[in-house]
Amino acid sequence: MRFVVLTMQDALLALTKYWTDRGCMVVQPFNTEVGAGTLNPATILRVLGPEPWRVAYVEPSVRPDDSRYGENPNRLQTHTQFQVVLKPDPGNPQELFLDSLTALGIDIHAHDVRFVEDNWANPATGSWGLGWEVWLDGLEITQFTYFQQAGGMTLDPVSVEITYGIERIMMALQGVSHFKDIAYAPGISYGEAFGQAEYEMSRYYLDDADVDSQKRLFEEYANEARRMLDARLPVPAHVYVLRCSHTFNVLDSRGAVSTTERAKAFGRMRSLAREVAQLWAERRTELEHPLGIAELPAAAPEPTSFPTVTGTRQLTFEIGTEEMPPSEVTKTAEAVRTALTEKLAATRLGHGDITAYATPRRVVAFVASVQAGEPDAERVVRGPRKSTAYDADGNVTKAAAGFARGQGVDVSELHDLDVDGVEYVAVTKPDPGRGAAEVLSGVLSEIVSGLRSDKNMRWNDAKLSFTRPVRWLVALLGDQVVPVSVSSLAAGRTTRVLRTAAQTQVEIAAAEGYLDLLRIHGIEADPARRREQIVTAAQELAAGVGGTIDVEGESALIDQIVNLIEEPTAILGGFSADYLTLPGEILTTVMRKHQRYLPVRDGDGNLLPHFVAVANGSVDEDVVRGGNEGVLRARYEDAAFFWRADLETPLETMKSELEKLAFEERLGSMADRAARIGRIATSLAAVVRLDGDDLTTLRRAAELAKFDLGSQMVVELTSLAGTMAREYARRAGEAEAVAQALYDMELPRSAGDPVPSTTPGALLALADRFDLLAGLFGIGAKPTGSSDPFALRRAAAGVVAILREHPSLQAITLETGLKAAAAEIGAQGIDVPAESLEEVAEFTVRRYEQQLIDRGDDHHQVAAVLPLATAPAVADETLASLQELVGSSDFADLVAVLQRVRRIVPEGTEASYDAGKLTEPAEVVLHEAVQKVGQAPTALADFVTAASVLVEPVTTFFDEILVMAEDPDLRAARLGLLATISALAAPVLDWQALGTSLSPAE
Repeated sequence: MRFVVLTMQDALLALTKYWTDRGCMVVQPFNTEVGAGTLNPATILRVLGPEPWRVAYVEPSVRPDDSRYGENPNRLQTHTQFQVVLKPDPGNPQELFLDSLTALGIDIHAHDVRFVEDNWANPATGSWGLGWEVWLDGLEITQFTYFQQAGGMTLDPVSVEITYGIERIMMALQGVSHFKDIAYAPGISYGEAFGQAEYEMSRYYLDDADVDSQKRLFEEYANEARRMLDARLPVPAHVYVLRCSHTFNVLDSRGAVSTTERAKAFGRMRSLAREVAQLWAERRTELEHPLGIAELPAAAPEPTSFPTVTGTRQLTFEIGTEEMPPSEVTKTAEAVRTALTEKLAATRLGHGDITAYATPRRVVAFVASVQAGEPDAERVVRGPRKSTAYDADGNVTKAAAGFARGQGVDVSELHDLDVDGVEYVAVTKPDPGRGAAEVLSGVLSEIVSGLRSDKNMRWNDAKLSFTRPVRWLVALLGDQVVPVSVSSLAAGRTTRVLRTAAQTQVEIAAAEGYLDLLRIHGIEADPARRREQIVTAAQELAAGVGGTIDVEGESALIDQIVNLIEEPTAILGGFSADYLTLPGEILTTVMRKHQRYLPVRDGDGNLLPHFVAVANGSVDEDVVRGGNEGVLRARYEDAAFFWRADLETPLETMKSELEKLAFEERLGSMADRAARIGRIATSLAAVVRLDGDDLTTLRRAAELAKFDLGSQMVVELTSLAGTMAREYARRAGEAEAVAQALYDMELPRSAGDPVPSTTPGALLALADRFDLLAGLFGIGAKPTGSSDPFALRRAAAGVVAILREHPSLQAITLETGLKAAAAEIGAQGIDVPAESLEEVAEFTVRRYEQQLIDRGDDHHQVAAVLPLATAPAVADETLASLQELVGSSDFADLVAVLQRVRRIVPEGTEASYDAGKLTEPAEVVLHEAVQKVGQAPTALADFVTAASVLVEPVTTFFDEILVMAEDPDLRAARLGLLATISALAAPVLDWQALGTSLSPAE
């Protein structure tokens, strides 16, 4: 097929024709500014309610904050979207979308078209959905979303929203590097048609918009929206909410919105938008839904017959999906394997090994050597108690007769059954084994129904919910289809291969040939083999330019790539060596985070001007290489622009930008948080008696804390926080120690990352995390289940990791740090309850516990040191001592007597006694031993040495002395003596937690 490069107006006409030919109605762009086509009432209101709706339209989308005076090649304050809404989900929206690319002149067989996870949310309207960015050779060209909520209302049915970024698509198609050079119409460029407007509106939004006028307009628009809602007119109310939104965006682009004003404005707009949505839905109901009610697919018929098999055969079960998020691919395979194992164990069906693989589009489970059916068995059904089954004369009562009748047996077949000493009557009935297909049918249906992920969605199947839509099922036992019915899905023998294949659906003859059949069609289902293919190909390509791939260092990225593709095609790309003058972290962050490219390095680890991209399937490698290189070039140009602009900006000016960055409404702006961090760090420095150069470094770094969050680079690439602080501080002439401390304060970023290398950096990092934990727990924003929006688990784990690696900071316990943070937060008028601090401390101790368990430490020993974990380095030292002592018979004996002492002493017994009451030889000897120990040391090894003198006297004491004597004074003295021993041991270890896990050396 020959593809013709279109002008932009041709592309808009082609998309309009394509979607109208498929049942969409055309509407016009909205007549007030919207930030995205989503906010046109043809989307945001029409997705509400049960009416069907298929629409396509062009939407000029206005985003004042993206104003660049027409100078940035990729950013415009007004860009063009083509919006499609399909309600309900038609069942094949991805395939429809791919065909639309062909209509645009895009050869999807030559290009690498990918669906990459992207979850959309618009808090201002209470709307969210799950879906993807669509990449064309690494360039995001479309947002593809299954709408789940709008206006705070759950959507039923679910709508599919497809939003094309037209300028981006046209730049890729026409091979131009600046939006101004797009051929808009024959002989007319985009810049010629719209360049003046782009410049002048950028001037207005960034420089000339009158702030007071815009604030007045915001109030007027909000009030008018309120008035229209009160008049029950949702459409004009929506118009004024949109005008509020645009006015707010203008104020924001002028830098005229404080953190408090931002929170209030968002809250106001969110409330209005939700009322608009609810009122719209009510009005459509009042109008009796003029467009009718959308119809969803009918339920698949339940299986009524099952094939029989002979001998043992393999089961192959495939759950076909649309592209799952990479993080869910591996987890889902394991969840399916676990569920299948557990559910089959609850049957009598014999089978062999169970394995599971996954790709972005399928989860496949295999069960080897499945028996033809279950063996026959007998089943005992318990009836009433024997005492009520027969009367005094031994005659059958109505209760027993009714039970027998209900079971379809004669009363003569009842027999006795003893259950925990209680006699019942029962009946034993034959339980014929079911055929394998019948057993598997139910099991597999339950597995699909039970699929869940961290974030679930719905589509056109009302009874299913999962991370992405489930579109097909394959269930084969040998060469027989296992009838599986789940909501609207029915299993068969037809699988789907790559969407660009000549034949996209293929039949599987038998379960045993599944993997080989996929491989014939280019798909590798085994993730380990996909990984091997990617690594081998990437290393070969890198070697061709004298480089290598850091496989270990890029392991997480490689894992992600493995779960993004089904047929790996590695492609070597390059970029101008001029960009190597930028800090390497900038270059690799763009490659990894934005593009999923593998950096190529030389033998010394230095970056080379090359990368490896991994396409999905067979493509035109030159076309895909060129596309990816163009995307990376554009991103590096942006990065170079930010880098130059930031280097011209004083650090204090960047720091002042933090006033505009919201942190949390009650806890203030990011500037408020940065100031608290500095003061908390200074407070902690006093605890550890920091002095000299380190104290000077800390004070200066505290003044600059978080300044790089106000830089253009970090606003664009947030993961570079800390990295850019170090780079900019160095170039601004700050001391190297200050620059390093600013870098260190962001460490560790995740589990396993390095911790701060300097003491000032460690104190700032601790202050950062203590502020986060105390503040958010204090206002009730703690993690729940899988939801942890402020990454508090990571923050707590970071505190533990830092304190473990910096023993010199032992004086900073969790309580010390949290109280210092609470004091600073309290100074802002926010009370942090003591219970919240206790909860945070326990939450953090649990992170310490998990780190040790993950390391493989014995859980008894871990539990024993947990009371010390408020000072993790102390707990570490104690655990190390404990591990050296384990196996020692003397230590085991000491543990045994201390545990015995602790068990016999009632809770609350005072650790004091009248020695004059102790007259028996055994108790006198024990008293003398306790006096000899005196004030026992708390370090485990030292305590064991000091307390060893107690073992024999305690043993003799328990052998010869009755602790609970009748004389209350004597009993109190004996218990007080034991309580004193328990109190001596308590600060050292939780001795009871060791249980009986210790054993003397062989």
